[in-house]
Amino acid sequence: MESYDLIVINGLVVTASDVGHYDIAIKDEKIALLAPMGSLTEVAAKRVVDAEGGYVMPGGVDAHVHLDEPPLFGKGKTADNYETGTRSAICGGTTTVVTFAPQSKNDPSLASVLEQTRVKANQNCYTDYSFHLLISNPTSDVLSEFSALREQGISSLKIYMTYEALQLRDNQILDVLLEARRNGITTLIHAENGDIVSWMTGQLETRRLYAPKYHATSRPQIVETEATNRAIALSSIIDTPILIVHVSSPSAAADIRNAQTKGLPIYAETCPQYLFLTRSDLDKAGFEGAKCVCSPPPRDGPEDQEAIWRGLSNGTFAILSSDHCPFVYDDRERGKKSVLSEGYPEGRFRYIPNGCPGVETRLPLVLGEGEKRLGLSKFVEATSTNAAKLYGLYPKKGTLLPGLSDADLCIWYPVGKMEPFGIRNEQLHHDVDYTPYEGREVGNWPRWTILRGKVMWARDEGGVVGEKGFGEFVKRGASTMTGSGAKADWEVEGF
Repeated sequence: MESYDLIVINGLVVTASDVGHYDIAIKDEKIALLAPMGSLTEVAAKRVVDAEGGYVMPGGVDAHVHLDEPPLFGKGKTADNYETGTRSAICGGTTTVVTFAPQSKNDPSLASVLEQTRVKANQNCYTDYSFHLLISNPTSDVLSEFSALREQGISSLKIYMTYEALQLRDNQILDVLLEARRNGITTLIHAENGDIVSWMTGQLETRRLYAPKYHATSRPQIVETEATNRAIALSSIIDTPILIVHVSSPSAAADIRNAQTKGLPIYAETCPQYLFLTRSDLDKAGFEGAKCVCSPPPRDGPEDQEAIWRGLSNGTFAILSSDHCPFVYDDRERGKKSVLSEGYPEGRFRYIPNGCPGVETRLPLVLGEGEKRLGLSKFVEATSTNAAKLYGLYPKKGTLLPGLSDADLCIWYPVGKMEPFGIRNEQLHHDVDYTPYEGREVGNWPRWTILRGKVMWARDEGGVVGEKGFGEFVKRGASTMTGSGAKADWEVEGF
């Protein structure tokens, strides 16, 4: 009888399409066999993991992670590098991340940007990884490089409608979308109206309103909703798929849903901060509110959070990502406190480094509520499978198909075996001095995380047991989501 590298027995296996009691055999880094529970107990294997009835899911795919990025605006620099960020991810059940290779306005080429990012990641990762190219200078030369990106296994890019250092005008967005369509590239869009944000910020500053809480005031929901509608309109002109990232606004979500019901290839992402944080978290004593400054900001209250949960449930949001964008809080040079000075003791919200850590807490935070609100299969779909499909990783990632899928698993404790506990930053594995979810109770945590058949995280056996550098770059193909691109070239005469 054939022997295997690893067998997982007695698991409740959950995929986006099925829930059942199975044993899983792994060989040569791939899922080799799913068999009825109990049928592999006598089969030879180098190692056997007994899930004891716990959930066994495909490893998480987090396709919105910022690591080791240079300061693109202001003083802030991301705290996590590829070692610490992917270590944090693997400890939270995520086995694949897609990070960003950021082009500045002065970069004339994408090739050097991609190579610089590859060097940072190479031999430093605990998870598998890929990159989105972040485009801020879409010259004709840069657009001509899109085909070369596809040859190197990059099939997505990101653009911004806000931030002076990154913001593109509508005609530039159309240029990017047209070339993306021609090359089978999915475009991510940060949808906020940067001109309104700048104007609102100026109005607040003339009134000497600088505290962190005014970050939310400067970015009301209409800022996100207007830009979302404009992104949808620009996409419809080119007839090419887009993904609107980190949606926080129920009104923006409603407009996305409306576009989807019309058959437009509009996809959307949301994040845990919009399920668990509110605007009041930016209005804490002293400067503490800066810990939760991100863009778009958390919204007003429970009704807004409920709308985002509904969007996950009904499919408006295809994916749930972390938008892990970590900055050290107590750092006056490169962290959140870099905006404090004698002249501005409350700081200036416009310069607070935008972002929160969350790659490790994404899955545990959402599982408890998500199991009740979404169901287990929908949870897997939103946190793993759809990201793999949307970004050209499926079925290598995001599912458990024998012979096709990498042996990436997140194995949870059996229901009732773990006492609920409050999240503490000291328990986490990122290189950040806080979590915005400090004290929030969770009822489960990944017990084992397995990457390509290798146990990387074993919570009861010392924690991180895999080696840095085992994570590999994954070449990606085109999106396999429905409606991902027209076949014929775009023609202006069609209008």
